[in-house]
Amino acid sequence: MTNSSVNIHPTAIIEQGAEIDTGVTIGPYAIIGKNVKIGKNTKIHSHALITGHTYLGEENEIFSFASIGNKPQDLKYKNEPTLLIIGNKNIVREYVTLQPGTVQGGGKTTIGNENLFMAYSHVAHDCSVGNQNVFANGVQLAGHVTIHNMTVIGGLCAVHQFVHIGDMAMLAGGSLTVKDIPPYCMSEGGRAILRGLNMEGMRRRNVSVEARNAVKTAYKTFFLKGHPTIEEALNSISHLMNFPEVEKFANFIKNSKRGIAHPNVTGKATPSEE
Repeated sequence: MTNSSVNIHPTAIIEQGAEIDTGVTIGPYAIIGKNVKIGKNTKIHSHALITGHTYLGEENEIFSFASIGNKPQDLKYKNEPTLLIIGNKNIVREYVTLQPGTVQGGGKTTIGNENLFMAYSHVAHDCSVGNQNVFANGVQLAGHVTIHNMTVIGGLCAVHQFVHIGDMAMLAGGSLTVKDIPPYCMSEGGRAILRGLNMEGMRRRNVSVEARNAVKTAYKTFFLKGHPTIEEALNSISHLMNFPEVEKFANFIKNSKRGIAHPNVTGKATPSEE
């Protein structure tokens, strides 16, 4: 420990070498490993485990029975000192598992700021999670998944390895996502498909009416107007690329390596597109 101005329950186990900053609270029977660093004003509830080479930022809250930094569930992992790096003001609820990276995947798992991980959600090795995302109960991220910012992922969703989920996307509960979901899109299904745009989410995040309408035009151009190639669709919306939201949407599709989830199979606009 590096500072005495902390509140540690006498039954908690703090291994020699752990670095704990000011204002940290650690509850009964919590276990903190020797290579863990915990930032200011973080609260660790009873029976939580934080181990491995895990770096927690400030003002996080870790609830009971969460397992943070334990060995990744990957047979290639051979006890290398890989990292789990977590930012500030995240909420990690009961039985959540957050795991470090592997040497083969870059050596670290990263989690940004102000994310909510509801009970039993899982972030596997080598994932990258941005800021202000909501993971509902039982969300399962496989290895190497990238979650951008301000997404909402419904309960019991599973996300396949190497999938990217763009800003402000929304995944319906119970979805299995095996392809990339572009920014601002909604998806659902046993093999998730696009179901239009998250117009309400954009409005709540103060995206302007003009930008929302431009994204709507871009969505229709890519997915409803039958352009045979991405290049043709990009050319058709070139006049809208002055909107950062459209540029982000288009570049995400252009740069996708795994492929984009298909839109609704009928080709008809959903209510959110009209």
